Amino acid sequence: MHRPSAADVNQRAPRSVDSQLRSRTPQESRTLVHVRIVAAALLVATIAVYAPVAHFDYVDLDDDVYVTANRRVQAGLTWDGIVWAFTTGHAGFWHPFTWLSHMLDCQLFGLDAGGHHLTNLVLHAANTLLLLGALHTLTGAVWRSAFVAAVFALHPLHVESVAWVAERKDVLSTAAWLAALWAYASYARRPGRRRLVLVEVAFSIGLLAKAMIVTLPFVLLLLDWWPLDRARTTRPGALVAEKVPLFVLAAVGSVVAFVAAARWGAVVSLTHEPIRRRLATVLVAYVRYLGKAVWPTHLAIFYPMPVAWPAANVVAAALLLFAITACALVVGRRYPYVLVGWLWFVGTLVPVIGVIQAGNQAMADRFTYVALIGPTIVAVWGVEELLRRSPAVARAAAWGGLFVVAVLGVASRKQLGYWRDSTALFTHALGVTTDNWLAHNNLGYVLLRQGRTEEATAHFRAALAIKPGYMDAVNNLGDVLIRGDRAEDAIAHFSAALALHPDDPVTHYNLGNALAKRGDVDAAAREFAAAVRLRPDYPAAHYNLGVAFAARGNSDEAMAEFTRALENDPHQPDAHNALGNLLLQRGRLGDAVAHLSEAVRFDRSDATKHYNLGVALVAEERTDEAIAEFAEAVRLKPDLAEAHGNLAVLYAKQGRTAEAAAEYASAVRLKPDLTARLRRPGAP
Repeated sequence: MHRPSAADVNQRAPRSVDSQLRSRTPQESRTLVHVRIVAAALLVATIAVYAPVAHFDYVDLDDDVYVTANRRVQAGLTWDGIVWAFTTGHAGFWHPFTWLSHMLDCQLFGLDAGGHHLTNLVLHAANTLLLLGALHTLTGAVWRSAFVAAVFALHPLHVESVAWVAERKDVLSTAAWLAALWAYASYARRPGRRRLVLVEVAFSIGLLAKAMIVTLPFVLLLLDWWPLDRARTTRPGALVAEKVPLFVLAAVGSVVAFVAAARWGAVVSLTHEPIRRRLATVLVAYVRYLGKAVWPTHLAIFYPMPVAWPAANVVAAALLLFAITACALVVGRRYPYVLVGWLWFVGTLVPVIGVIQAGNQAMADRFTYVALIGPTIVAVWGVEELLRRSPAVARAAAWGGLFVVAVLGVASRKQLGYWRDSTALFTHALGVTTDNWLAHNNLGYVLLRQGRTEEATAHFRAALAIKPGYMDAVNNLGDVLIRGDRAEDAIAHFSAALALHPDDPVTHYNLGNALAKRGDVDAAAREFAAAVRLRPDYPAAHYNLGVAFAARGNSDEAMAEFTRALENDPHQPDAHNALGNLLLQRGRLGDAVAHLSEAVRFDRSDATKHYNLGVALVAEERTDEAIAEFAEAVRLKPDLAEAHGNLAVLYAKQGRTAEAAAEYASAVRLKPDLTARLRRPGAP
């Protein structure tokens, strides 16, 4: 069936919305009904497959960077947070809209992981509907567009983008990308500056969420050839000229993304990853992506880069890619969707294929989120072309297509199960990949938090055996030694690591902890000072340096370090507690109560913090509040004799004789030499 070109449409007088609705043909009405039915079915299927994410936890890879350990994000949408979002390159990216999205989630859901996961699901479902609408507007084909959208919604390669909170940037930027695509389809049918501005605005929003979508202007040029057929009716120069603002936005987005990644150390240098090795990775990765698109098994959160790609694999990949490209060029003359779909796949992967290496992964499932649409278009339109002459076979193929979609849904649901928690995720990664040093380290970290020290140690050692000098594993293994009261071994371990990596602030910090545990406060202070020199925004190091100063009697320096710790992370209960105690010693009662109250607010389970706040409240003569804090302290720690003693004194002052006697008896029983009096501030 012939579809009018952009030039044909331009010759028609524009109609009002009312006239368009009144003039809709029965066929157009039926098509609209079909589109709505398909959209509803896709929405139901997507939610049915991904509903379990509402009960998933965060994972121990990047979710801390984006949410669980990011105080600015946790504060919600604040003016300071918005400014930070637009000025930071934190995590190696400049993507302010992604930060704002996480901030909004924290404002709505706090740190409840289910709410953050559901936002990703909503965006993925919206992307599915946007893709359906864009393809239908571009091609006029309802059922083929529906099948492409269904594959997008349910393909297992896309589980990573949806189930990983840290990949909000993926689903968010794609929503803007697909909105721009749909807006462009409308513009191509009825050109007008306002419609093109919508494309530019949507593209700008997408770039503010993730720079990977910089390839959009090139995709739009492909669509001008097929299915829009604008290349036949419009000069190529005009097609490029109308997209100049988009190319400018893409160039700016690319430069900003590269500068941010380089400044934060996310770009791998040519020294560590030579260009020949990168090109080999490019060839192999393209083929592996195609393989996983067709047979999506052995999917993992991280695919490690091998020491060297086998030459046979590289040559075979190059030959296969050359053959596919040659076939696409030949077949594309008659069936242009073949070449368009192939170039869509190749082109949209260019920013992340490894020529400019960011990170240590050989490939990543999330990178196919947009790219996979291209090959799906080729497959769907190609099958329809083969079957159009046989209605009976075509009906059978339709049922076969539904079966394929169902299989993809089942496979995605299974893959989704591995994302329920970090233990399942990294255990699965180790099962489907080889030499996965990151999965070993991260699984070890999870096991260490669970108290499974021996298993954790084995994984840390396995990570270091695969990748010697891997600093995360070095520090985690040293942490095991400290926890096991092997301070001397930990000191030797961290010292050896610093000999190879002297500028690693985390290792200096950990060495300081080991030295402090040995009792060498001066040496510990030097290491903490080195850590904050290398990373001025390191709150834990500032706090520990303050503790070291306080132990040496340098209260001014200690207060300064506690203050710096809180400037970088105001949610540190220990820093609030320590600073509050020092302020109380200096008679600054109001400031002391403020900080000690914050310490209790952020850590309600620590009896000592309640006790110290009680002492400060007594100094301010806020007796009832002080009694409440001492009572909570003894509830949390019944053997805290000082709190019982202070309660006895306060009860006596209020004439509550029986309660005072009971608390006094408890205090004397726990500490027979204790005189029932208010203690000076500080830990009991």
